[in-house]
Amino acid sequence: MDAHSRGRADDIDPADQWVLNPNTGNYELRLDHSAGESSSPSRTATAEGTGRRGGSRTGSSREGSGRRGSGSREREREEAPDGPRQVPGQRSRRSSQGGRGAAEPPSAGRRKRKPQKSRKKKALLWTGGVMAFVVVAGSAGAYALYQKLNGNIDAIDVGDAGSKNVVTDGPMNILIIGTDKRTGKGNEGYGDKGSEGHADTTILFHVSEDRTNATAMSIPRDLKTEIPECETKNEDGTTTVVPGTPNERFNTSLGQNGRDPGCTMRTVENITGLKPDHFMMVDFNAVKSLTSAVGGVKVCMAKPIDDPKSHLKLPQGESKVQGEQALALLRTRDSFGNRSDLDRIKVQQQFLGSMIREMKSSDTLTNPKKLYKLADAATDALTVDKAIGDARKLVTLAEEIGKVDTKNISFLTMPVIDNPAEPKPITVVVDPVKGEQLFAMMRSDTSLTEVKQKEKAAKGKQAALLKGPKAEAADVRVDVLNGGEIPGAAGSTVTWLQNEQGVLKSTNKANAPEKIKKTTLEYAPNQADQARALAEMMGLPATAMKKGTADAEGLEAMVLTLGADFKGAGQLITGPAKPPKDIEKASADKAVCAQ
Repeated sequence: MDAHSRGRADDIDPADQWVLNPNTGNYELRLDHSAGESSSPSRTATAEGTGRRGGSRTGSSREGSGRRGSGSREREREEAPDGPRQVPGQRSRRSSQGGRGAAEPPSAGRRKRKPQKSRKKKALLWTGGVMAFVVVAGSAGAYALYQKLNGNIDAIDVGDAGSKNVVTDGPMNILIIGTDKRTGKGNEGYGDKGSEGHADTTILFHVSEDRTNATAMSIPRDLKTEIPECETKNEDGTTTVVPGTPNERFNTSLGQNGRDPGCTMRTVENITGLKPDHFMMVDFNAVKSLTSAVGGVKVCMAKPIDDPKSHLKLPQGESKVQGEQALALLRTRDSFGNRSDLDRIKVQQQFLGSMIREMKSSDTLTNPKKLYKLADAATDALTVDKAIGDARKLVTLAEEIGKVDTKNISFLTMPVIDNPAEPKPITVVVDPVKGEQLFAMMRSDTSLTEVKQKEKAAKGKQAALLKGPKAEAADVRVDVLNGGEIPGAAGSTVTWLQNEQGVLKSTNKANAPEKIKKTTLEYAPNQADQARALAEMMGLPATAMKKGTADAEGLEAMVLTLGADFKGAGQLITGPAKPPKDIEKASADKAVCAQ
């Protein structure tokens, strides 16, 4: 029995087995009513999104979260080895609304507990449906259902292109890839015939270290860039090296010449300086199945749409789309703006924001059948890297990302300009000024929302250290040590300071005594003008400034220790406080009409 059918009879749909128990007011997942259930009241699984801190079960407790001993489970297997597996008993847990799910009052002698705010109501992954998987697999905890969803997930080994850890203590970068692979019934009119699936829609999802905000940056498929050399893993365990190529379209970083998602991850890092920790990939079928599972996604059109190419017809104003119509909306180029891929990206961002709101709605969270179908569709649609290719790990990652409030998720597009190498531009290239400014902001984990304003105000005194006169580069004297992860960083930084910035009195002091996370600059009070000059050159944040108490004597130099936040000589350690001008951004919690 495979993972897709384990734990239920072939003719039973788990989505239809949620039953309201009038004695408890909770939903029970009953996959097999004929398996000889105990006459005593069973512990139930609730279809809810509540995840109390310290109480969510992301490990083995999800696999049969009931309290039966291991001996009883073994006896059950021996008695019916070939039949459908009975669902282990489960704890009764409250609904995401804190209510009982029934109109009857609590039984006598029991006090009605005060409804608790649900943390897991926010535990959504905007790629579509992973939140439902968290709710169903995490809260229901039914072993058979868990195995079914776990068996849906496909995983690819991308080697060292990503992180081996599910989550990190610092910022996280998740690469979302929508391919133009056209397998499946009804997809014949989309994508390139015979294509292995290119990176048609790609979004770098940056989650801040403190989990208060996130930036979702779309990368144009027609971006001309360098595709670096990458290694791909073969089914027989061997490795193939795919040569790098300059001046290629970004979408060929996947599928072309055997490139896998790890190659796309390396390409994104090469462009932005941001290393993706994980990837999640979906194809055309995912859009249709996810939108249908959630019951449709609300969209708003500034004008009526009638596109004969994509067969998309929508009225002016608000409407709901799902299935084939949703895919047509995301694929059409001719219905919006100047009919470019950049305008299509804006519509895709608006659509994703709306889908987040739909998944977060009480109509979804309190509907067990809808939750199951959404979780099943999401896990079946996903292909991920091996590090998160297990249901428990995926739940852990989704819960971590779910800490971000939707109002602090900013959607924007990578700053680009028309390709100057083309007489009649068809492709685009990264804007050399605005692009680097935005990448620097993301590398330094600077929020694009106002979520950190209070924090900035509290650090006003520290920030004042950067204000004041600055010394000439020739008068700056600094010793550079490497406390980061990049070999030879101190030497390359000194070379850059001397050759590019004119700081001739800089010295390579090799490796620091220990590794540090954040770059620091130690200086004496009478070296403040030198410190401010160096901070401006390197983009040091105010928090990196470590002012001493005693003045320096003679030719004593400042001490710059590079940390894990150092990405390379010439790359600003922190970006500007605000994004570049004219960059359009949208919030996931606000509905707008597509132009």
